[in-house]
Amino acid sequence: MAAGLGRAAEACVGQVVLPGDLLLLPAHYDEDGEGERLRLSAGAAPVGRLLCGPGLRRSGAGLLVTKCGLLRHRPAGPGAYWVDSQQKRYVPVKGDHVIGIVTAKAGDVFKLDVGGSEPASLSYLAFEGATKRNRPNVQVGDLIYGQFLVANKDMEPEMVCIDSSGKSSGMGIIGQDGFLFKVSLGLIRKLLAPKCEIIQELSQLYPFELVLGMNGRIWVKAKTVQQTLIIVNILEASEYMTAEQRRQALAKLSGN
Repeated sequence: MAAGLGRAAEACVGQVVLPGDLLLLPAHYDEDGEGERLRLSAGAAPVGRLLCGPGLRRSGAGLLVTKCGLLRHRPAGPGAYWVDSQQKRYVPVKGDHVIGIVTAKAGDVFKLDVGGSEPASLSYLAFEGATKRNRPNVQVGDLIYGQFLVANKDMEPEMVCIDSSGKSSGMGIIGQDGFLFKVSLGLIRKLLAPKCEIIQELSQLYPFELVLGMNGRIWVKAKTVQQTLIIVNILEASEYMTAEQRRQALAKLSGN
């Protein structure tokens, strides 16, 4: 696609972009050969790198839009561009933390349903402290919280339950006595935002445990079944309620 047909990426932030649109980056950004990551050229000040997120693909000196949605930009830290879209099916992305359901055991590998077009694989050695003799007790039907180590269109997704230092960091088998439900991918991104108001307000209502997966799955557990279901209903309805409506609902539940 000719560069003249593209638009400046910075000018499109917050606007609707369509598949096939070409977003041009400032001249001081250059490829580093990895396809999805950009960095500053040697002649520019070393202020970090720019990540290409979901809905975008590298194309010459710019980014090619692959999904319809709103263009978002994070300037701080490793800067990033991505497309905020309301897609229904989750597409695995390397580094995403998700909740998977164990569907089968195949030798030394577990197969997990992660809501994508194909199951993900998880090695029994991808748990903290796991060895050939000390295998994790994983059964079909168990819920696993982990992250994608491999996720691209040409290979089967591969999950792990350890970070780069070999620690679980909260990942692993999720308890069986909670409640698992599914919400839209847009709501998940909202709930995972730093200092999310919805989570902060709910935490003042009841004490509960919460696991959020980027694949739209949420696991929650409160002290009683009734409290668990109340939290589930509020989380599901929060996508369609205004902040004031949500506060009124929480105030009624708390008796204020």
